[in-house]
Amino acid sequence: MTTPWTRRSFLTASLAAASALLRAPRTRAEGTADTPPGRLALYNIHTREALTVVYRDGAGRYDSGALERLNYELRCHYTGEVAAIDLRVVEFLRAVDLGLGGDQEIHVISGFRSADYNAWLIRRGSGVSAHSLHLVGRAIDVRFPSVPSSQVRRVALELARGGVGHYPASGFVHLDSGRVRSW
Repeated sequence: MTTPWTRRSFLTASLAAASALLRAPRTRAEGTADTPPGRLALYNIHTREALTVVYRDGAGRYDSGALERLNYELRCHYTGEVAAIDLRVVEFLRAVDLGLGGDQEIHVISGFRSADYNAWLIRRGSGVSAHSLHLVGRAIDVRFPSVPSSQVRRVALELARGGVGHYPASGFVHLDSGRVRSW
């Protein structure tokens, strides 16, 4: 015998379903009908590892194995801890790359940052945030060796996809999937 739906049970079930949909991994990129494949050529300056990867095809389908390789390449170099990198920041980085002509070699300064490494940077007075988006895989600091950091910053700001920090003295740009802002 089935129980009749009450307003409360309907709302509870709807909320649970919506929550499950929001947590479900994406299998297609947003708004990608015949877009260039998601390709990145990364060089991690701390581990001296290079990775060229196609993580998404032109139809918007993500390659889970390629995403795992990206997560590993963007791991915390201090502890070796690996975390899932937010696809929005990966796509932001790819959009910046395309805005600069595409297929650039990108030097990774920092991807995911473990809590231990972040705390060490804070103790050292490096000016990092205690609530950095690097801690949850939503930020990446990069340098495009063949492009001035001011140009990288300009392209990233024009895209308006998240946070953009410019560190001209160090020659790198911070990108994140947080709210649109700049410093």
